[in-house]
Amino acid sequence: TWTSGRMSNAKSWLGLAMSLYFWGLMDLVTTVLSGTPTPPGRLEALLSDKPLSHSRTKRSWVWNQFFVLEEYTGTDPLYVGKLHSDMDRGDGSIKYILSGEGAGIVFTIDDTTGDIHAIQRLDREERAQYTLRAQALDRRTGRPMEPESEFIIKIQDINDNEPKFLDGPYVATVPEMSPVGTSVIQVTATDADDPTYGNSARVVYSILQGQPYFSVDSKTGVIRTALMNMDREAKEYYEVIIQAKDMGGQLGGLAGTTTVNITLSDVNDNPPRFPQKHYQMSVLESAPVSSTVGRVFAKDLDEGVNAEMQYSIVDGDGADAFDINTDPSFQVGIITVRKPLSFESKKSYTLKVEGANPHLEMRFLNLGPFQDTTTVHISVGDVDEPPVFEPGFYFVEVPEDVAIGTTIQMISAKDPDVTNNSIRYSIDRSSDPGRFFYVDITTGALMTARPLDREEFSWHNITVLAMEMNNPSQVGSVSVTIKVLDVNDNAPEFPRFYEAFVCENAKSGQLIQTVSAVDEDDPHHGQHVYYSLAPEAANNPNFTVRDNQDNTARVLTRRSGFRQQEQSVFYLPILISDNGQPALSSTGTLTIQVCSCDDSGHVLSCSPEAYMLPVSLSRGALIAILACTFVLLVLVLLILSMRRHRKQPYIIDDEENIHENIVRYDDEGGGEEDTEAFDIAAMWNPREAQVAGAPKSRQDMLPEIESLSRYVPQTCAVSSTVHSYVLAKLYEADMDLWAPPFDSLQTYMFEGDGSVAGSLSSLQSATSDSEQSFDFLTDWGPRFRKLAELYGAAEGPAPLW
Repeated sequence: TWTSGRMSNAKSWLGLAMSLYFWGLMDLVTTVLSGTPTPPGRLEALLSDKPLSHSRTKRSWVWNQFFVLEEYTGTDPLYVGKLHSDMDRGDGSIKYILSGEGAGIVFTIDDTTGDIHAIQRLDREERAQYTLRAQALDRRTGRPMEPESEFIIKIQDINDNEPKFLDGPYVATVPEMSPVGTSVIQVTATDADDPTYGNSARVVYSILQGQPYFSVDSKTGVIRTALMNMDREAKEYYEVIIQAKDMGGQLGGLAGTTTVNITLSDVNDNPPRFPQKHYQMSVLESAPVSSTVGRVFAKDLDEGVNAEMQYSIVDGDGADAFDINTDPSFQVGIITVRKPLSFESKKSYTLKVEGANPHLEMRFLNLGPFQDTTTVHISVGDVDEPPVFEPGFYFVEVPEDVAIGTTIQMISAKDPDVTNNSIRYSIDRSSDPGRFFYVDITTGALMTARPLDREEFSWHNITVLAMEMNNPSQVGSVSVTIKVLDVNDNAPEFPRFYEAFVCENAKSGQLIQTVSAVDEDDPHHGQHVYYSLAPEAANNPNFTVRDNQDNTARVLTRRSGFRQQEQSVFYLPILISDNGQPALSSTGTLTIQVCSCDDSGHVLSCSPEAYMLPVSLSRGALIAILACTFVLLVLVLLILSMRRHRKQPYIIDDEENIHENIVRYDDEGGGEEDTEAFDIAAMWNPREAQVAGAPKSRQDMLPEIESLSRYVPQTCAVSSTVHSYVLAKLYEADMDLWAPPFDSLQTYMFEGDGSVAGSLSSLQSATSDSEQSFDFLTDWGPRFRKLAELYGAAEGPAPLW
């Protein structure tokens, strides 16, 4: 039999009694079934607590589980229970041994009495039960008196652990304006006590902080909204404290808390509104397309996708001139230029701009409308714009035989500003390095300045510049493409030197050579070259020419039998003509050598030396004769050279003395009325530019036409006839290799009446010693630059023409 001490309550004692009864009864039934005689009075002894007989030899001890309370705080070892064998007569002959989990460390046994004690503090949450083995030995022999058996010591729970929120603190989000009772988050507290024993692990939830905004379910721990119309824009963050208490929330229970940080997420419950109903902006007319004019902003109290804005121009007279785009980073509307602006055409625009939320929530439409409008006034600022060409591109076709000074195109530009300043034209010389063209500074007439040759340059791409008179920094440009048209100005010629041979035994009509010619011209209807014998060789008895009608010709023999002794080389002139209008022709010469050939026509020798040298004259003698002749020629040349280098007396010629040039200043020009120094009528005679023969000798260079003073009035423009004459003279001077390397300017067309230069004579100048300022000479252009330097005027930057 066994007993267990210090049961905690009646249930433990009842369980112990039931166990004793059950195990005793089972032992009795086992004995009966096995045929072993039952000791008299055993069952009665079991039920009446009388001592049992020890006559049987099988296992005679029975035990159930031992129970012990955790967290014992006494100073003495905690009594757990007692082991007792039926064979123990109390004389100390039986020795009890305890082994297994915690034996000797947590639990000890009195080997004589069998009392078990706990020597350490027990914690059910660390270990709920221990499995031990017990054995009874004969103390003298050490022989087991009973078979080894196992028993369990269970640790009985007490409420010594408070509920804990293992996942806290919590973070949760709930949409603003959510209905009451909307679930936010569920919190869970864990109690380490035994949930199957009493109420130690029964947890109840309550809210300590966060009312009246939120509530918590006492059983499930689900947190819900408790107040309607919670506005994120009013308050966004909430700190809620939740308590979990065991023992069903009764007094004496243990409690734990956690914090739940709840954030109201945004919903689109605020419509956008413009803080300004009128915006004033300005932009220069020179602003490029897509440049920014200004920004508008519709304020929205929402955030994220709910604050996204869509801007558009819904009305106004500037909808076709401006665009508006949304900046995704700052949700502002950026107004940009859609097309080029013109202050002269329109000085201001009005736009009606709308800002709207693209993402709407149907349940909040009653708070709308979710769009707003504002008015934007845009003023266009005036800038000084460069001249504009109309059209913006020129294509000109001109024949290559056009005369110098011929106007091939009128270039037109105008000032787009209201002031409409005067325009001056020029050519960008980097686009015309050969200076083939010239543009009139006032009229924009584009003329040829040099002969054009399609075979040299078939295309010209030049840039014409237009500059405002009052603001030289404003320069416009236009591209002019000039195609040089072909004229028949090149005769066909042999592309190389043709040399053929004819055998001495050649037959009549035998082919000697096939020739072809090239023509640099390119007629529209194609080239066709005709071949024939030159007039001086029309009756040539030896050879003839047959035109193949494919721009080639054959040279044939007219007779048979040629002899090197009679004539070793023939020169056949061939007339080559083209089909142009007018037709051009040239004469090419075919050199034909007479050679000795074998019967198969293969050339053996083409040298007539063997027939030309006398038999008695050797090669060495011929060389000696030639050497003597060369020596004589050298002596004659030496004598002539010595005679030529004899000294002659130095005669000073006043006309050739270049050190005594007299510059006369009394020859003033009085405009076209003064013709004593220069006859201006010659410039009006266009035939003078077409004088045949060699160029006339001249004493000065033609002044630079493009370097005109900015003060030249429009009425001083020269006609195209005069331009043609001047350009022809300029080209003549450029081609004259004997012209002096300096410029002597004689320009009369802008002096006299109406000239801002006035008179340059010193006769009427002041006689006082006071200094006179000549700084104004620097503004008269390159023509007066030398005078400005002589009179001490500061040289300013050259004007752009």
